[in-house]
Amino acid sequence: MFVVLGNTWALMLGMMLLMVGNGLQGTLIGIRGELEGFSTIELSVVMSAYFVGFLGASRLVPELIRRVGHVRVFAALASFISAVLIAYPLLANPIFWSFGRIVIGFCYCGVYITAESWLNNSVNNDKRGQALSLYMIVQMIGIVSAQGVLAIGNPNGYSLFIIISILVSISFAPILLSVSPTPAFERTKPMSLAQLFRSSPLGCVGMFLLGGVFSAQFGMSAVFGSQIGLSLPKISLFVAAFYIGAMIFQYPIGWMSDRMDRRLLIFLISASSAGGSVFAYFAGDYFFALVFAAFLVGGLSNPLYSLIIAHANDFIEYEDMASAAAGLLFVNGIGAISGPLIIGYAMNAFGPEIFFVIIFLLMSTLAAYAGYRMTQRATVSDTSVYAAVLPNSTGVAVEIAQEYAFEIANEDDEKSDA
Repeated sequence: MFVVLGNTWALMLGMMLLMVGNGLQGTLIGIRGELEGFSTIELSVVMSAYFVGFLGASRLVPELIRRVGHVRVFAALASFISAVLIAYPLLANPIFWSFGRIVIGFCYCGVYITAESWLNNSVNNDKRGQALSLYMIVQMIGIVSAQGVLAIGNPNGYSLFIIISILVSISFAPILLSVSPTPAFERTKPMSLAQLFRSSPLGCVGMFLLGGVFSAQFGMSAVFGSQIGLSLPKISLFVAAFYIGAMIFQYPIGWMSDRMDRRLLIFLISASSAGGSVFAYFAGDYFFALVFAAFLVGGLSNPLYSLIIAHANDFIEYEDMASAAAGLLFVNGIGAISGPLIIGYAMNAFGPEIFFVIIFLLMSTLAAYAGYRMTQRATVSDTSVYAAVLPNSTGVAVEIAQEYAFEIANEDDEKSDA
């Protein structure tokens, strides 16, 4: 791990600062929108807009990289991120904020694609798994740290937006000055949705539902906290709990994934996450119960992203895995766009308490469908290796994880044949 860190420290430092900025702006926008008097529906559109940009970048940025190169794309996206962040408090209007969030989502996705391709090129095959794990840890540290910065700031003024802009601007310096360019960027064409659904119905349905759950956590959790009257430090802790849980539960779930029927594990985790949502609903105003519920829901739902990709790979030939992953990420993106809109309209109609009810419905639907799929197809005896990735990862990180998993599987086969 220390060897990997020595080779990639500039990239990891830059990505951590970027994640602090992204985690901070995601929560801050929800709180500041409430202070500006935006309606719940307007805020839901603003939050959903980020995922519109993110999904669009996943299709367009690879072509930009091939045309002008990694460095120019990276620098251009950085400039747009800083500019939009500074403009948020100057133009406190839901229409502008929605367009701004599309730009932010597009730029962050592009930055992730560029950084992840650099990461893949900076390590050898035998270190790829360690690099991916370190990258995931750095991302989580950045998001959780962002909530700590928010807790000591003032969402009414300009200072927090300026801090985010500074963090984003600084983050690019070590990356651009220290990391060598990567080879030509290869774009993966996704499978048709019909073919993908035939190969893995649970993968498609699961990724769509998880998109809604993740976008609810990333986009609407701060709005929920603000509407139920939590103070700024409490909102920060509540939001951070989702990601702390995700970091802690990722590896135990991965360990179980390689040792049991993944559909059964998806069923058990989804049902448990739904149970955590029920607990949160009845927790009422008891803050620490809400934090525990967020820890449980985030810790169980986020690792499902990697688990469902691994499950889908069990039914797909290796040469088709990258195409399938691109298709699954597209389905996840559609779910992520839908999530804040559904929750926002529901919160506007029934009150903020419906936030965890929607998450319960999404997770219980996933549990029920996983249970149904267990009756439709036999258990796979030869499964692919689980590789941890985060829901905000791009197709590049997923392909790195798949290559690593395939290498591990080959090594295991060689050992068993020896």
